[in-house]
Amino acid sequence: MLINSLGRELPEKIGDYVVKPYTGPYSTPAKEGTVITHRTAGHRIPGSTKLLGSLKEAITASGLTDGMTISFHHCFREGDQVIGQVLTAIRELGIKGLRFAPSAVVNIKNPSIADFVKDGTIDRIEASGIRGQLGDAVLAGEMENPVILRTHGARPRAIEAGELQIDVAFIGASAADDYGNCTGQIGPNACGSLGYAFIDAQSAACTIVITDNLVEYPCCPVSISQQYVDYVVQVDSIGDPVKIGAGAARLTKNPRDLLIAERTVDLIAASRRFKDGFSFQTGAGAISIATTKYLADRMRERGVKASFALGGIPAAIIDMYDEGLVRVVECSQSFDAVAARAIYDRQDVVEIDNADYANAYSKGGFLNREDFGVLGALEVDTDFNVNILTGSSGEMMGGLGGGPDVAGGAAISIVTLPIIRGRTPSIVKRVFTLCTPGETVAAVVTEAGIALNPKHRNYQELKEDLEKTNLKLVSIQQLHELSTSMTGEPKAIETTDRITCIVEYRDGTVIDVIRQIKR
Repeated sequence: MLINSLGRELPEKIGDYVVKPYTGPYSTPAKEGTVITHRTAGHRIPGSTKLLGSLKEAITASGLTDGMTISFHHCFREGDQVIGQVLTAIRELGIKGLRFAPSAVVNIKNPSIADFVKDGTIDRIEASGIRGQLGDAVLAGEMENPVILRTHGARPRAIEAGELQIDVAFIGASAADDYGNCTGQIGPNACGSLGYAFIDAQSAACTIVITDNLVEYPCCPVSISQQYVDYVVQVDSIGDPVKIGAGAARLTKNPRDLLIAERTVDLIAASRRFKDGFSFQTGAGAISIATTKYLADRMRERGVKASFALGGIPAAIIDMYDEGLVRVVECSQSFDAVAARAIYDRQDVVEIDNADYANAYSKGGFLNREDFGVLGALEVDTDFNVNILTGSSGEMMGGLGGGPDVAGGAAISIVTLPIIRGRTPSIVKRVFTLCTPGETVAAVVTEAGIALNPKHRNYQELKEDLEKTNLKLVSIQQLHELSTSMTGEPKAIETTDRITCIVEYRDGTVIDVIRQIKR
């Protein structure tokens, strides 16, 4: 048995998976050697076409067979109709035992991805997170092979290191021409940035573009170039535009959440880094959107403008850009219709490769230049470790996303959450699933006060800045005591010894595992 530097017990091997224990956020060097690609060389005779008549025809032409690896992007979110159509076609062709490796698992229904696990079409999953029926099935131990969970930045690292080799990448695009140039910026079902699909197109052995909006050659704008695309298929619909925006960012009316958001902006504004040219990302949760609004107010008051905003972009950030509060918006994903359109019609709202956003094992990315990153959490423990995957009863609630990447890269990473949810404490002695190492978290902001992390690399700087204000500073232990005084100590979640999920840090080491829940 191994024990990583965060005290999590890990086996030396999990099936064929060799465990490399986490040793620290910056302790793993880049893998020696050049970047690995699975992409095959191609040759197209002038006048030939890539446009095929059906998904089955394209899947057959790709050479997909039992046991291979397929990938998808999640930019259409809950409105995605590509994944279900492709998996149905694969099942009808009788192909089995596939490794399903999307950038994230979307909670589609009719058919559910869990249906393709049950019938054997899929027998391995590697993604950012799983939830819904599929998450329930995995945590109940219904998959023989454990799921490998990676952050948004860890996925391109794993692909480039050769740890995740994609045989066929299926890329949904809201506009494409018959030679494979495609984008998500225009068309009736525009999803905006295709940043999560860039690494797939550039590295997969075969790339298939799927669109419901075939446009005249050449497609313009182009997000993914024809040089990476093998086949194109036109279908009736790639997504439901209403559901593509489902869960889109909205401003909360909850007084507690508004207080947390305002306190978060107080912290940012107190920092010496809050000056012309600062950079930030705030995300799209309820507290995050309120934070964005309050941040814009504070920037107006102080006459401060940001150099760039980063990551998944909601309409609230586009409003700041339109007002001149933000010079450049670097968009790896568009969270709503406003943000999706903005890349097309605003010059300095830019679609970026997700690897440029979050991959720590490149020659430098945007997170290394980010001043403030605002993050959500399900629970935080007294060592500032963060859980963003599993809920109070052990159910899968979300995905790793880019949270651990942002915490590892941003100069000041701020985790926001209420101290309790219902009758469950959010500040605990030990998180059930460790996703983000506490040493990368600068501060935790709650309605009961702000806790600074003495182990964070910029602690002294932030402490000096905040001590000049009247902001309420408390210890993380005080927040834990208050939280549990209101709810009592939560009952421990019982598990078996069987490992259902492997949680990788952004460097490919194992930060934690999730064991089967006893029911």
